[in-house]
Amino acid sequence: MQNFDFDLFVIGGGSGGVRAARMAAQRGARVGLAEAAAMGGTCVNVGCIPKKLYSYAAHYADAFEESRGFGWVGEAPVLDWEMLKTNRAREITRLNGIYNQLLTGAGVKIITSWATLQDAHTVQMDQQIFTAKTILIATGGTPTVPAVTGREHVVTSDQMFDLKPFPKRLLVVGGGYIACEFASIFNGLGAHVTLVHRGEKVLTGFDDDVRSFIATEMGKTGVNLQLNSEIASIAKTAAGLQVDVKDRSGNITRVLADTVLYATGRVPNTNGLGLETAGVVLNDKGAVQVNGHYQTSLPSVYAIGDVTARLQLTPVALGEAMVVVDHLLGAVTGRKPRSMSYDFVPTAVFTHPNIGTVGYSEAQARQKFGKVSVFRSDFKALKHTLSGSPERTLMKLLVDDATDRVVGLHMVGPDAGEIVQGFAVAMKAGATKAVFDSTIGIHPTAAEEFVTMREPV
Repeated sequence: MQNFDFDLFVIGGGSGGVRAARMAAQRGARVGLAEAAAMGGTCVNVGCIPKKLYSYAAHYADAFEESRGFGWVGEAPVLDWEMLKTNRAREITRLNGIYNQLLTGAGVKIITSWATLQDAHTVQMDQQIFTAKTILIATGGTPTVPAVTGREHVVTSDQMFDLKPFPKRLLVVGGGYIACEFASIFNGLGAHVTLVHRGEKVLTGFDDDVRSFIATEMGKTGVNLQLNSEIASIAKTAAGLQVDVKDRSGNITRVLADTVLYATGRVPNTNGLGLETAGVVLNDKGAVQVNGHYQTSLPSVYAIGDVTARLQLTPVALGEAMVVVDHLLGAVTGRKPRSMSYDFVPTAVFTHPNIGTVGYSEAQARQKFGKVSVFRSDFKALKHTLSGSPERTLMKLLVDDATDRVVGLHMVGPDAGEIVQGFAVAMKAGATKAVFDSTIGIHPTAAEEFVTMREPV
């Protein structure tokens, strides 16, 4: 029997890789982990965490203005962009340290280096070579920028947290959740924001009512949405970045910006890892191809998270990590091995207002279940009866008529993610509309609307 240096070697120190390494080590496995950048991956360093912190920051301008309706008087404070960046950086550094402590405390050997796969059981980092019984690829994804004229002048989401100076004029290219979030955040922080998207609506894949509603709400806050449009060219001038925006009729609109953010997609981080040379098969999107156990074409090599391009969500990567650990080492005593279902995975988009969603869109539900009942409510929240804000809230339920099961739940409004998380548990358990109807609401809250909608639209 071959004597390996490690039982498990993880390439990538993001959420999924750290979880797998730590849990495997806690069960007695000899574990190594290679990470060339800061520990925590995209989510901790340039994704979920700093983005949510900036989203909190961006809400204060509206909150100060709205407070006047509740009797608060006086001038609102102004944003100190450098202070926000400094405070965010300090918190991210703290989290990096916690991730390192969790790993070392569990007994994981951390190698701060780029790793390449040499064969089914061998990885190389600089001059070091290690062997492992099992290798896990958890290298995540990275932003991609198309070959547009002037692409050298643009930034991606990775650079948005440390821009210097603060961009008074921001042009965002894209219509996905990253584009919409940054448009909302920087608009809230005080930038004049233009969002350019080639589609008719933002947020492809989301429920159509949600897509239309959030576009209206973003427009109310001041975001200039230019849909059915694309970038023709970008040029640097003395007045700023000159961006030519072309609509479907071929008409050109010229926009000046201090910063141009491209948020048009992410690709799996597979370049430079030696995967194909070692025999790991990639799919047509460049993602690592895996089976139901997250095993690649090499039986000893597994892959999880964004590098497999399934659902690019941090909690999904964490769940996949636990499935792999249970598959390799067995479940914790007294528990069943973990399994991963991609049905009814809740998610949030931190636009202003937020979006929370779980289950099927209306179009998806009709295609899958046939006859579907739709319950929809659009209202002004109690808070805004005094705040003066024109913001409205949307809530929507989709019910499979054959079973009465709630198969889609969507919300656009403050704290949508917090509200939808609880309902996701009920939907995962198979809750019916009758169960929703028999549940007493908490009054007065926005969340109670989900259990008081009685008449389908």
